[in-house]
Amino acid sequence: MNKPLVLSLVTAALLSTTALNADNTMYDRFQQMELQMKQMKQELDALKAEKAASAEASDEEADDEADAEESDNEDEDAKAAASDDNEEADDEDEDDEESIEDKVTELQENVSELNRNTNGSHLKFAVDYRFAIENLDYKMADGSKAKNDAFMTNRFWMNMSWAATDNLSFHGQLAYNKAFGQRSGASDPSSSSLEGFDWVANENAYDDTIRVRSVYFLYKDDEFVGADMPWTFSIGRRPSTNGHLINLRDDDHPSSPMGHSINVEFDGLSAKFVLENITGVNGMYVKFCAGRGMSNAAPKFTSTPYASVENGANPNIDLAGLIFVPYNDGQYSINTQYYYANNLIDAVNPSNYTAGFDTVGGMHSITANFIANGIGDGISDFLDDTTFFISGAMSITDPNKSHGMLGSNIGESKTGYSYWVGTQFPSLISEEGRWGLEYNHGSQYWRSITYAEDTNIGSKVAARGDAYEAYFTEPLVEDILSLQIRYTYIDYKYTGSNGFFGNTSGNSMEISKITNPTTLSQVVDKAQDIRFYIRYRY
Repeated sequence: MNKPLVLSLVTAALLSTTALNADNTMYDRFQQMELQMKQMKQELDALKAEKAASAEASDEEADDEADAEESDNEDEDAKAAASDDNEEADDEDEDDEESIEDKVTELQENVSELNRNTNGSHLKFAVDYRFAIENLDYKMADGSKAKNDAFMTNRFWMNMSWAATDNLSFHGQLAYNKAFGQRSGASDPSSSSLEGFDWVANENAYDDTIRVRSVYFLYKDDEFVGADMPWTFSIGRRPSTNGHLINLRDDDHPSSPMGHSINVEFDGLSAKFVLENITGVNGMYVKFCAGRGMSNAAPKFTSTPYASVENGANPNIDLAGLIFVPYNDGQYSINTQYYYANNLIDAVNPSNYTAGFDTVGGMHSITANFIANGIGDGISDFLDDTTFFISGAMSITDPNKSHGMLGSNIGESKTGYSYWVGTQFPSLISEEGRWGLEYNHGSQYWRSITYAEDTNIGSKVAARGDAYEAYFTEPLVEDILSLQIRYTYIDYKYTGSNGFFGNTSGNSMEISKITNPTTLSQVVDKAQDIRFYIRYRY
């Protein structure tokens, strides 16, 4: 074995065992290791070529010896000795070659392991930054107006994932969402305290703090107690915003919940069971979810830290439900969702949220939708690439014995409903762009829990009235850089669409019948949002 090869092996061995805190950077060490592997492979190829040339020369020599044997009749013992010498040389060359190949393989494994430990199958990062400028316009019920011609925001998400095994992984997302500069009205105690509310803190243009938007682990397996039923289990801060249907205009992959009735951050768990293999029905699955929206617990520095508070405190707010998908063949799907939330709240004083909350009761929610990812089969390229959906939802209040909900009498249950239709289709003016049109309507007692919807004038699907939306999304640089222009218009028929659940902020009154001048000046009759954004994702 030649001297350069020995030096290469020594260098490779040193590099493969160097500690992570060595002077060289990780990138430099990777570069050096890859260079050494390249050199070793070149030397291995050279050795193989040398061996092949030697074998060819030996064959020629053997042919010459054979000719000489025929002509000169040399001694048989001399030929046997020469043959033994050639075999020993071949064995030595093969040993050298195998040794080099083993070293190369070992070095490759070391590089692969180092790559896994630093990136490959461990913690991975992705960034999502969006700049948006919006024109916000409100018409109050008394005819007055409020507006912001150029409201600018920075939104940043940092996504993290870590696959520890084939079955177990970690996922997280940090978020920052802030208006440009310091907002002059942010100290108003009547409502600014709610911008940091646990359900919506990452969706509001709040402050310059980076917060956890979601963090959870996910376990998945192909069998459940021996049955051919793939399943998953997860617990943590849920990826529960930008769910199905609302994700289309947001240009995001959907999270689990149906955005028609729930779009809010919360902490909880879920378990999904895929029933397709058992039932033979395409895409059938059921998913159980549970979460806590408020914990009844004393502060840390009290005589009984984190004990339940009995007097003057709101009890736990818990939510439990299920998602059932009876059919999904990839093109057409039917989706249903039910949940019940207990101990829901309303502001004691809607003009000053710092006064605290009352517990008013619970609520049932039922949602179902139909989605077509492509209309027909081969009718036209345009229809093949068009998405259409229709969704219906119903809310049923369950007030406690001392409160009304949404403007009802004490203990009186109210049922609300909403329907929502939309389509997204290929752009007619560019190759990769997408257009979208949507409309939704909500009745007087409709209530969703969609405070985290990405609409700065208020959740459109929560509207008790009519909402219209049109948008255009255009990729600029592959799927990395994109822009969107979106127009949202909401015509409210009843008050309280973006309030809580009781008879104060959630009170539903027909706007056209309000006569109190003070109330009229505080009620939004119509709202519109024209938004432009440019977004970087990688």
